[in-house]
Amino acid sequence: MGARKKFSRANPLALAVLSLLYERQMHPYQMSQTLKDRGKQDSVRLNFGSLYSVVESLVRQGFVKPVATEQDGNRPARTIYDLTDAGTDEVLAWMRDLVREPVKEYPQFMAALSFLPILSPTEAGTLLHERAQAVRDRIADMQHEIDEVDAVLPELFVIESQYEIAVARAELAFVESLAGKIESGTLRGSGLWQKLHDRMAALGVTRPPSSEIDKIFVEMEVPLPRGNNG
Repeated sequence: MGARKKFSRANPLALAVLSLLYERQMHPYQMSQTLKDRGKQDSVRLNFGSLYSVVESLVRQGFVKPVATEQDGNRPARTIYDLTDAGTDEVLAWMRDLVREPVKEYPQFMAALSFLPILSPTEAGTLLHERAQAVRDRIADMQHEIDEVDAVLPELFVIESQYEIAVARAELAFVESLAGKIESGTLRGSGLWQKLHDRMAALGVTRPPSSEIDKIFVEMEVPLPRGNNG
């Protein structure tokens, strides 16, 4: 028999399943309902089909095992699962690594920022202000939710929401600062950025000729594509 494929820790839903089974034996539907009842769908993307696939994968990896079945009336029998010893070791090791070690992530907004010069400075500033307002609204909604559960749940069980608010506040401060720099022209490189879009307006185009982009990039000392022939 070949060696077992190395387990990938890329799916937070697998962590959720292991964590629930660390607590007690459960069947997949019970796992799904427990995550919803505890509001964990805000921190882990959840749908029942994916959860069931994750459970099956964890069984194949030797981290989870079926231990019993139960049947409620005429409904199909449900398989109850538990952690194996290897599963217990894995969830503890995974948690320690996640808490200890920052992991490079690739948010969509970061990707948008890296290609922001495609938009004009004026449009980028306007859109950033719109984003800032959306983030403010989101912060207010999250704070309201935390305030509602604060009287019922210990702080320990809402720390992921507190983290989310802290990240959102940091994003808001960054977005407001960036919008201000763009509008004031104090963002380094914004003069050439504006020059490119002024040239596009003069040409009446929404996509500039490569030659115009090359001129700007050379002035800004931005590397041109290798093997570029114009």
